[in-house]
Amino acid sequence: MFSTLLRSTLAAIAISALTVSAAPGISLKVAGPESVNGVENLKVVATITNTGDQTLKILNDPRGPLSTMPADTFDITDSNGARPTFTGIKVKYSPEAAAAAGAFTVLAPGQSVHIEHNLSETYNFTTSGSGSYNFEASNLFHIVDGASKIVPLYADSEALTAKVSGNLAVARKTQSAGLNKRATFVGCSAARQTILNAAASAAQSYAASALSYLNSHTSTSTRYSTWFGTFTAARRSTVLSHFSLISGNNFASYTYDCTCTDSSYAYVYPSSFGVVYLCNAFWNAPVTGTDSRAGTLIHESSHFTRNGGTNDYTYGQSSCKSLAISNPGNAVFNADSHEYFAENNPALS
Repeated sequence: MFSTLLRSTLAAIAISALTVSAAPGISLKVAGPESVNGVENLKVVATITNTGDQTLKILNDPRGPLSTMPADTFDITDSNGARPTFTGIKVKYSPEAAAAAGAFTVLAPGQSVHIEHNLSETYNFTTSGSGSYNFEASNLFHIVDGASKIVPLYADSEALTAKVSGNLAVARKTQSAGLNKRATFVGCSAARQTILNAAASAAQSYAASALSYLNSHTSTSTRYSTWFGTFTAARRSTVLSHFSLISGNNFASYTYDCTCTDSSYAYVYPSSFGVVYLCNAFWNAPVTGTDSRAGTLIHESSHFTRNGGTNDYTYGQSSCKSLAISNPGNAVFNADSHEYFAENNPALS
C-alpha cells in the first residue's frame, strides 16, 4: 500500500513538474548602436526568443516587433518623457484571420529570431529634439495554442538606450488621392479594380446610413451602446462628427494601392488623406457584413486625420463590445468600433 501511495505521489509530482516546465515563455531584446548621427541610420534589431519548453506559433501582428511594417511598435522616450512624433501606418488587422492564413512565426524551445526595424520610416524626432532615448518594443504577443485558440503572452523585455542627433526626420514619399471622380489604382489588376469599385460604393452607403442613424437617434440605443458604450451627448457628438466627415468623403475618388502582401486587411498613413493600401485579408472578405471590404474602407477612413483620426485600441467584435463597456472614451476613437457600427451585422436597432 505504501509503495502504491509512493508511486502515486511521485507521479503527481512528475506531472506537476511537467506542467510547470511546459509553460510558454518569450524574451524580447532591442539592440542597436549607442549613438546615431541622423535618423536615417536609426536601425534597431528586436530579438525574440522562445524561453519555454514548447514550440510556439507567434502571430506576426503588424503592431509588434515580429513585423517590419511601420506601425507604432516602439515606446520611445527621453529622460523628460518627450516622445518623437509617430508618422507611420494604422492597420486593420484580425488575429483570427491571420491565424487561419498561417501568418505566424514558429519558434522551437530556445530558438530566436532577429528582426531589423528602420525607425526613420516611423518616427520624427524634430519636435522632441536631439538627445538620449529609451527604445522599448511592444512586449505583447499572441500565440496560437494547441487547441487553435489565440492567447496573449507577454515577453520579458530589455530596452535599448541610444543618443540621436543630426538629421531628426526623413521625408516620406506620399501618394496623392485622386482629385477627379474616378478612383486611382496602383498595382491593381482589372479584377481587383472591379472589386474595389464595388467596395467603395458599399462603403459610401454604409457611411451615409450610419450618419442618418446618428442624426435620428439623439439618445441611447442598443446599436450605439453596443459599440460606443454609455451614452453621453459629448461622446455622441464625437461619433457624429466622425461619420459626418467620413460620409462627406468620395470613396470613388480614393487612391487604392494593391501592392501590400501582408496578412492584414489594409492600412493608411493618417496624414495622407484618401490613400488606402489593401492587403491579403481584404481580398478574402465579403463585400458587406462583418469585417467586410466596405467596412474595412470605413475603418481606414476613420483613421485619416481629416476625419477625426481614430486609433486601434482593439480589434474584433467581442473585444470592441468589451471596450465599449470598460472604456467608452476610447471606444469612440476606436476604428473597428466605427466599422462594426456602420456594418451593423447582426442588425441592432
